[in-house]
Amino acid sequence: MTDLLQLQKHFVLSHLREGDVCADFTMGNGHDTSFLSDVVGESGKVYAFDIQKDAIENTKKQLENDGRYNNYILIHDSHSNLKNYIKEKIKVGMFNLGYLPGGDKTKTTKVETTIEAIKNALDILDSDAILIIAVYPGHEEGKKEGEAIDAFLRTINKKCISIGRYQIINSDLSPFFYTCETGKLSTQEYIEQNSTITN
Repeated sequence: MTDLLQLQKHFVLSHLREGDVCADFTMGNGHDTSFLSDVVGESGKVYAFDIQKDAIENTKKQLENDGRYNNYILIHDSHSNLKNYIKEKIKVGMFNLGYLPGGDKTKTTKVETTIEAIKNALDILDSDAILIIAVYPGHEEGKKEGEAIDAFLRTINKKCISIGRYQIINSDLSPFFYTCETGKLSTQEYIEQNSTITN
């Protein structure tokens, strides 16, 4: 059967190489951060964001247990503020929305900051890069996020960013994810040459 987590990793590995810069915009318990850290190696860099102190501590432990490299920056702030910290282009960005696994389920990502963060992340995508957005519609805020993200992503010019949606269609509450892939031009280069990324 299809394993969506493995499929996400397949997409990541098709764009990310040793020495690249990438970001985990929802570090949670640190599994994606650790995976990205291992792929980019000592010469690469991983930015990771979360607003919960528990997530920072859990991720530190995960990295200490799994990581071979000191190539990550853990940021205790909203991912919507990512441009305050990331000043270069990224090859991969990952959003794993919802609440912290094993944590307080009332503390969850929100539509307003999620959409702002996605817009900002798209702005800093390099050429031949990918943004992955995992959505969890099994709770009310996750359902709202999924609807808002879908509506926003449909406005993006396909010549700038190719967007796919991967979902188990006979299970309405199952998680699904989007891929947003750039071509030979970064999003900023495309904007500069074509004035807008919207249709």
